[in-house]
Amino acid sequence: MNNYDVIILGGGAAGLMCAIAAAGRGRHVVVLEGSNRIGKKILISGGGRCNFTNLSCDPSQFISANTKFCVSALSRYTQWDFIALAEKHGISYHEKKAGQLFCDQSSKDIVAMLTAECQQASVSILTHCDITAVKYKGHYKVTCNMSELSAESLVIATGGLSIPKMGATDFGYRLAKQFGLKVHETHAGLVPFTFTGAMQGLMERLSGVSLYATVSTSDVTFTENILFTHRGLSGPAALQLSSYWTPGSEIRLNLLPRYKADSFLLSAKTTQPNARLRSALSGVLPRALVLELERLWWQSEAENILAEVSDMLLRQVASQLHNWEIRPAATEGYRTAEVTLGGIDTNELSSKTMESKRQPGLYCIGEVVDVTGHLGGFNFQWAWASAQAAGKVV
Repeated sequence: MNNYDVIILGGGAAGLMCAIAAAGRGRHVVVLEGSNRIGKKILISGGGRCNFTNLSCDPSQFISANTKFCVSALSRYTQWDFIALAEKHGISYHEKKAGQLFCDQSSKDIVAMLTAECQQASVSILTHCDITAVKYKGHYKVTCNMSELSAESLVIATGGLSIPKMGATDFGYRLAKQFGLKVHETHAGLVPFTFTGAMQGLMERLSGVSLYATVSTSDVTFTENILFTHRGLSGPAALQLSSYWTPGSEIRLNLLPRYKADSFLLSAKTTQPNARLRSALSGVLPRALVLELERLWWQSEAENILAEVSDMLLRQVASQLHNWEIRPAATEGYRTAEVTLGGIDTNELSSKTMESKRQPGLYCIGEVVDVTGHLGGFNFQWAWASAQAAGKVV
């Protein structure tokens, strides 16, 4: 039996940060990682450059059944704290847009930084660790394919279900339930939409086309780029919306958020009377998209010059451009999702320490908890912050 003060399940962003904080206090810490290396999701994040935090991080960018739960951890370990750590290790970075910070070189820099901090604090890390049992009798005993380990504290940092090819499983949720914790139903978040039938055909023809647009449900709105794919709709705005979308419901696209479309088209009729509608719109929208919309909305008038098109039709087209309603069939699911919505109920945990209220010495951090950030570095910041909250007391 190998004895430790703290066993951390999961060698991702949250698990490693928690290990650093706990070992920095003199705790004897081991991290158990099921895959062949630590930080695998960090490595692929941000297109290989890791969007590690956001300059504008605050609780309003997080989804949870208890929206106030994340406030404590985020206020005590802020984006500025993580930026200071990155700068200490000489990691160069840049702001891409809207406060999103990316490594200049590679996501490997973040993993190397976390590895160095773990080594400095004498954290033990075991990979290829297949856990077969976790039991509690005054202390935690973890049985894996390598050995049996014992500790007074256990941290669940196993992540969610997103990107199963990277080793994601429901182990953390099952373990939480084993100890009596409530777990909210999970869903794929920050994930592309898919379509079927005629709409899928349209998406296939538009695959690769992107534009700046506003996308909405009945409750929320995001304005950013969208990208048509061979399966459906992606891009930052669509990914953001997917976390709020209810299956079976429609989404609304405003394809010209920077324009008042009716004024634009009526003005074009005056200034370009001999142009066709497709030509006028191709100046502000991708031509491939305009041609598809022409087939949908004004095919009978397609060859008429603007001078021959009624103001009524132009206003109708303008309205459609601002309010194109489409119904996704589904999303691409966990296969390509960046995060998992839902998870361990925050009412089961202390917002200050992340410790279970009903199971002594059990802590839950990161994506496995029912706190999900928007796109743009917020989920990493939650990982760092929740890990620090637990690591300072575990």
